[in-house]
Amino acid sequence: MLIASWNVNSIRSRLEQVINWLIATNADVLCLQETKVIDKEFPFESFERLGYQVKVYGQKSYNGVAIISKSDIENVKFGFLDEIEGDETIDYLETQKRIISAIVNGVRIINIYVPNGSSIPSDKFDFKIDWLKNFKKYISAQQQRNELTCITGDFNIAPTDQDIHAPESYRNKIMASELERKMLEDIVKGRFIDSFRVFEKNSGFWSWWDYRNRAFDLNKGWRIDHIYICNGLLPKLKSAVIQRSERGNTKPSDHAPVIINLDLDKNDQNFEDEDDDFFLL
Repeated sequence: MLIASWNVNSIRSRLEQVINWLIATNADVLCLQETKVIDKEFPFESFERLGYQVKVYGQKSYNGVAIISKSDIENVKFGFLDEIEGDETIDYLETQKRIISAIVNGVRIINIYVPNGSSIPSDKFDFKIDWLKNFKKYISAQQQRNELTCITGDFNIAPTDQDIHAPESYRNKIMASELERKMLEDIVKGRFIDSFRVFEKNSGFWSWWDYRNRAFDLNKGWRIDHIYICNGLLPKLKSAVIQRSERGNTKPSDHAPVIINLDLDKNDQNFEDEDDDFFLL
């Protein structure tokens, strides 16, 4: 099963590129971020004509996430409140549509668009930290069901210095601060594996290039788009790639798709074996 994640930076602006990409790759599941459109205006028919189902959680001009799948999209959950109890903080976070999850072929796919945070310190950075705190609660609640799980999306965090073209220039700045990295580590450590790092240990692989200063032409990028898999899916993981070529399109998104291939069969269950010993060391 090919699962892809792509921050398209407006689905209406990039629709033709996304449709052409789906036809070329024949992906089974595509998770989109920054769709920037309210639900009723999402271009459902363009995907349905190709045989895909679509579930969206969007808003006008900003944010927005979607799951697009050849197979049935089941048990859909929208936002934080479908998974954890609300309070004033969550009510505030829910004004931005940034998380959707569903079960596809026995796997719980969680698609997220983590806030950028703008700068440190700032109100937007505080919002990002609150969002990550509640996402940790979200994952803890979701894991009580022992589902096979895949987290995809634009995390707006480079996990290590290897994930930035010039790490010394961004030390403790937004998307590379010790606090952001520590919070991401706390969410995934012992529970999820960075699928790309299963196959590639070196630096020099990016998923995002700023539109400014010829960043793509000069290959000055960051790896901030990730697909994390639970331990139970590790033996099913066959490949993980970043499709850099899509960033070279005319009027592209500033992000490239990231893709994994899971070798699932009819005997796979939608729960994780609690005794599974597959950990990435």
